Amino acid sequence: MLRAIALLLLIPLFDAVLLVALATGVVYPVHPLVIVALVVLTALVGMLLVRAEGRATLQKIQQKLATGEVPTNELIDGGLLVAAGAFFLTPGLVTDFVGLLLALPPTRYPIRAAVRRWVVRPYIDAKTGGFASGQVYIGGFPNEEGAAGPGATGPGPDASGDSGSGFDPDNATDVDFEESEDK
Repeated sequence: MLRAIALLLLIPLFDAVLLVALATGVVYPVHPLVIVALVVLTALVGMLLVRAEGRATLQKIQQKLATGEVPTNELIDGGLLVAAGAFFLTPGLVTDFVGLLLALPPTRYPIRAAVRRWVVRPYIDAKTGGFASGQVYIGGFPNEEGAAGPGATGPGPDASGDSGSGFDPDNATDVDFEESEDK
């Protein structure tokens, strides 16, 4: 989370450094009015692009809802388009480029996949305890006092948990459990 915030703070800083470098002629001599016009023009064109993509995404959401499907990809696209609009409204060339990456569908799709994998899925797993993605712990009660774990003593006379019956619960199958119930 802190890395994402640091990245979001570094983008406008890099943008300001680039604008100053262009205006002073360090990188390439460009008249300051041309730079201002370019920043304004890219922001306007970007906002028109976000508006058009937002309408298309809204139509896709409505179509999915009409058929009874959950519009997960479309909702993520909507969030990315909101972020793209924010980047376009922030003056600068770097932020406009990032906004363009988020607004264009060919570049938005891999970003959406990354957001699903590294943001949405961990959030849902944290909220549902792993039930939503199937990453459920089924090995007993973890972190419970008295639970058998590394170094814990189980039934039997020694600390290894071996009661002398030759039954190892870690390597047991269903047949082993049936046999141990019969004893």
